[in-house]
Order: sequence, then C-alpha cells, then structure tokens
Amino acid sequence: MEPSSNSPSVEHRKLAFFNTFRYFIMKTPDTFTNVSPFLIEKAFHGSIGEVKSIRKMRSGDLFLEASSAKQATALINLQKLAHLDVTVAPHTTLNFSRGVISPADFLNVSTEEIKENMQAQNVCDVRRITIRRDGQVLNTKHLILTFNTPDLPQTVKMAYIRCPVRPYIPNPLRCFQCQRFGHSKTVCRGQPTCSRCAEVGHDSADCKAKERCVNCKGDHSSFSRACPTWLLEKEITALKIKNKISYPEARRVVSSRTPVAGKSYASATSKSYVSTAIQVDASTAPTSATAASITPKNVAVDTLKSVSPPRDVKKNRKTRIKESGVQSHKKKEVEPL
Repeated sequence: MEPSSNSPSVEHRKLAFFNTFRYFIMKTPDTFTNVSPFLIEKAFHGSIGEVKSIRKMRSGDLFLEASSAKQATALINLQKLAHLDVTVAPHTTLNFSRGVISPADFLNVSTEEIKENMQAQNVCDVRRITIRRDGQVLNTKHLILTFNTPDLPQTVKMAYIRCPVRPYIPNPLRCFQCQRFGHSKTVCRGQPTCSRCAEVGHDSADCKAKERCVNCKGDHSSFSRACPTWLLEKEITALKIKNKISYPEARRVVSSRTPVAGKSYASATSKSYVSTAIQVDASTAPTSATAASITPKNVAVDTLKSVSPPRDVKKNRKTRIKESGVQSHKKKEVEPL
C-alpha cells in the first residue's frame, strides 16, 4: 500500500530531495550561447515559474538554483524549454556539503555505526582521518561527515553529545605523474616527473638530487606544504567551498588580492599618497569648486614638512602682529574725548 501524501515519510523525502537537488545543470544539443536571455527567462516563467538563480556557464550550459522543492521536481523532469530540447541533471558537488567534527568519545566507534545512527541528520557518508606514524596507520578522533544538503549544519548531535561542525577544506589536488595541481594521475597527459628534483624521466624513490619544485621552482620538493603554489591552491579551494563558487571564480578573486610576482609584500600593501604639488595645464586647470573635490585626504608626513613656512616668514609675521598692536595703541592715545 502506497503511503499517503501527508505521511511524515513522504514529507521527509520531499525535503531531502530538495536539499539534495537544489542546484542543476541544463544542457541542450544547441547551446544556449546564442539564445536570448529574455527568451530563456520567459520560457522558465511559462513552464515552472521564476527560478531563484540562472547563470550561463562558459560551456554554454545553464546553471540553475531551484526556489522550492516543487520547482526542483519540475526541473528534473523538464525535457523542453521553449523550442529547445533540454536535459537537466543535478550538480555533482554543490548539492552536498562536508564538515569535520572531533569527538574524542567516538575514537573506538566504527564509521559504519556512526553513519547508521546519524542518517536522520542527513549524514550520507562518514570517513575517519588517519595519520601515518613509524610505518603504521593510526586513527584520529577527527571525522569527515558528508551531508546530502547544500548547507552545512552548525552542529550535529551524536547520542547525547553535541558536536560543532566546521567546513572540510581538502588539500589541493596534485598529480602524482607530472606533479602539477588541478588534476589526477588518471587523466594526466604530462610526462612522468620526479617529485623531488623536478626532472623528467625518473621516480623520486631513488632520487638523491637537490630538491626543486616543479610548480614554483623553489628549493623544496613538489609535495612540500611550504610551497607558495600549494598555499595559493589551498586558499583558492577554501574560498571555493566557503562561498560555493566555481574554481575559476575563486582563482580570480584570490589572484586579484595576491601581490604580483617580483613585487615585495611591503610595496604591495603600502599606502600611496597624492602629492600636493600637482602641475597642470592652465587651460585644463580645475575651478575652485572642482579643486576642493580632488584635495587629498591622506598626505605623507614628509609632504607636510616640505610646505611648512620658513623661519623668516614666521618672524616677519610676528613683527607685523607686534607693529599692528603698537599702531592700534597709538590710535587709542590720540583719540579725542
């Protein structure tokens, strides 16, 4: 017997479905590159209503965010948009979230038992972080939880213990073949490169050469976590996960605030000051009204010293004040009663 539409199990599945499939990718045999955005918006309004977010991707596909569980269901079943044949699939990563918890009381509890008891909190996978010490793999108290919801919860309850959840930021993906970042060995088209000396054609297991990084050309191995390129990739990954943006978008943001190569950090972060002595063409000189708007607010200390009046000017000014005082006194003396 089918459960009624008002039963708790059905409502829970609807909620889980929306939480799992909130972000979608829409494709068409003829890309959306040459399709009018007005036509796309009107087609959505006429078929499934106003979509929360629509963005055209570089590939020509559409990135969509559903505004409700009902709309998510309609999107996944959509086969035609205006005159275009379309296919809609859930986004492979944005519909899930991963967080880390560190409960010491569950060090000896299996991940299978933890997963089984946390499914009601939308946990769909549990993995324990391990470390290698003296050739042995040791378990730690840190657990990586995968949720079938896009939004990471702030806390989870494990039995009678409430644990805070922090975002899981994975290490940058490095290829074990060419040692470059951004792809794995299975899809690499580069040449086998030593991770120790950066030379092509041999493995790092028996390498005794001087360490050199493939990515930054520094005096360290390609897998060093002190590598500037590794640290940059880590920052990009963190921004991508926390802001839920694509890798190219995160790279553009990080690159825009990273000092240019060959430029010192001090020079990149130092404040620039506008000189008060600006030479302008008389024909294009600003009026008094516009001149006030370009007056610099921050003036360097050296500039202030350079425009201070010389001593003789100060002395003459004092003399003039003294003389004017004498003259006014004399005027008072000769003033008739």
